[in-house]
Amino acid sequence: MKFKMPDVLVLATSRHSHGGISSVVMAHERTRQWREHRCRWIPTHRSGSMLTKLAYLAAGMTHYLCFLPWCRIVHIHTSEPPSARRKWLFARLALIARKKVVVHFHAFDMQSTIESSYKEVYRKLFGKSDRLLLLSPTWERLVGSVFDLRGKMTVLYNPCPQIDKDGIADASVEYRRILYAGVLNRRKGYAELIRAFARIAPRFPDWKLVFAGSGEIYHANALARELGIASQVEFTGWVAGETKDRLFRKASVFCLPSYAEGFPMAVLEAWAYGLPVVATPVGGLPDIVTDGREALLFEPGDCEALAGQLEQLMSDSGLRERMKAESLRLANEDFNIETIGRRLGEIYDSLLRQE
Repeated sequence: MKFKMPDVLVLATSRHSHGGISSVVMAHERTRQWREHRCRWIPTHRSGSMLTKLAYLAAGMTHYLCFLPWCRIVHIHTSEPPSARRKWLFARLALIARKKVVVHFHAFDMQSTIESSYKEVYRKLFGKSDRLLLLSPTWERLVGSVFDLRGKMTVLYNPCPQIDKDGIADASVEYRRILYAGVLNRRKGYAELIRAFARIAPRFPDWKLVFAGSGEIYHANALARELGIASQVEFTGWVAGETKDRLFRKASVFCLPSYAEGFPMAVLEAWAYGLPVVATPVGGLPDIVTDGREALLFEPGDCEALAGQLEQLMSDSGLRERMKAESLRLANEDFNIETIGRRLGEIYDSLLRQE
């Protein structure tokens, strides 16, 4: 079979990294638009030592320069300042080569990005792009309040992953597991989840809190022991593939108590599995979620409110079943990967017509 040069170069973190951006790209990688536009993923970063990061950057730049003369669009995924600074170098080369540039902004916080000391990096990166993709209407308003980018901004939601719906458990089945999936750090609110669960754990001795993710596991484990609930808290470390699939299928509730998010892929994954979600109204979630319907909400850091929302779901299988239906509706309609993939393909096509 004759090799065809890619039309779209997708610059993002490695598929081996722990994070939402790689999950988004992997979801798009399975769509028709990825094949039709001959997209090629070029990893430019991976978590690890400085040597690992430099090696990925060098390898990514080498591959980029090999394919850049032949592509038509460069699609740049970026978030925090180190990423934006790296991607500005790639963007400048694309501009010199007179390629269309799409910047896809995944940040979780304004203060650490577009309102930080690196504001000018974002101004250049966004301003020189042909299209800026934002994760929700909220992020469109926030970015628009800082930069004048009229005509360039487009909302493109992150997609729910495609999973085999066979075997998704009825929400009334008593697995009695609350699942948290993601890196354990302060921003994600894992400590508040442990404290909230400790308030109600004695009344639900057959329920478990399961943390699937890397990060501050030692500190989280110590907190669980200090609060006397270590026997009801499990830490799996970072999981993927069949192990991750099994954890989602055997959960009864999903909780993400973050202080800040872009549009969390973990919640989208939970919806794909039909899990009732307890979350904070941060990032793009308030654009979609009504408290009590698509999710149960609480303010970041409010352990008492979080305990109350968890208790509602833990004690009411009927509520879990109703919220399961809403989760699956969102996964099949608003956040269906094929629908969002087609939208991205339309964005690519509109740019190509401008050549």
